[in-house]
Amino acid sequence: MTARLADLLTTIDRLWPIAGAEPWDAPGLVTGDPDAPVHRALLTVDAVAETVDEAIAERADLVIAHHPLLLRGVTSVAEDRYKGALVARLIRAECALVTAHTNADVVEAGTSAVLADRLGLLDTAPIVPSSAGDLGLGLGRVGRLPEPTTVGRLARMLAEILPPTATGVRVSGGFDDRVETVALCGGAGDSLLAEPVVRAADAYITSDLRHHPASEAREQARLSGGPALLDVSHWASEWLWLDTAAEQLRAAHPELTVIVSELRTDPWDFQIVQ
Repeated sequence: MTARLADLLTTIDRLWPIAGAEPWDAPGLVTGDPDAPVHRALLTVDAVAETVDEAIAERADLVIAHHPLLLRGVTSVAEDRYKGALVARLIRAECALVTAHTNADVVEAGTSAVLADRLGLLDTAPIVPSSAGDLGLGLGRVGRLPEPTTVGRLARMLAEILPPTATGVRVSGGFDDRVETVALCGGAGDSLLAEPVVRAADAYITSDLRHHPASEAREQARLSGGPALLDVSHWASEWLWLDTAAEQLRAAHPELTVIVSELRTDPWDFQIVQ
């Protein structure tokens, strides 16, 4: 039996409830007819020109993107602007677009939980638990490694787990410093630097660490203790989740062909190290 887009939207809201999204976020249906049939779906972190090209080449009826294409300050979808051009191409190709963003971050098998699982963390819990009271829901994850390691070895482990990017893994901390407790947040996570469980961890893994929050966190750590910081690609930290999301969709809709995009949509192409 062929699924309709409306059926997929019901499944998506069950797996990644829109009610769990941050107030500023914009998940959900962006383009598409809820009554249209869906045979093939493409999962990607970003809806950009390359992944839209891929979806059309794969004859996908649906793109599920982690990052919203239309979020803040969008006042026009004119086709001389890239967002408008992408929306127009999707509509002409009869390919719907749905986003699952912070609502896919906070669930038990969300972006941070998948990264924590790949690192083998034990006894994991959210950094910021959900107000709903479910112990498995919330932003970020904190847990302990099966056996202690060092900051340098943890960085190398991350480099092996994550897909390669130009920026790799940046570290603030001693190479041989001991690590047992790890906090992490897939995507941009410097807003969690002051959380008590992050401050108490031996290492904090996240993306998009800005100069001032990172500098202040490290200076505070020198004074009263705090984690080493490991800064990874935003795209890479969330790309790992796509396989898990695809498995969940296939289980719910065996009739659906689900494709995971392997295109690197990290915006950085190369880096010169001085």
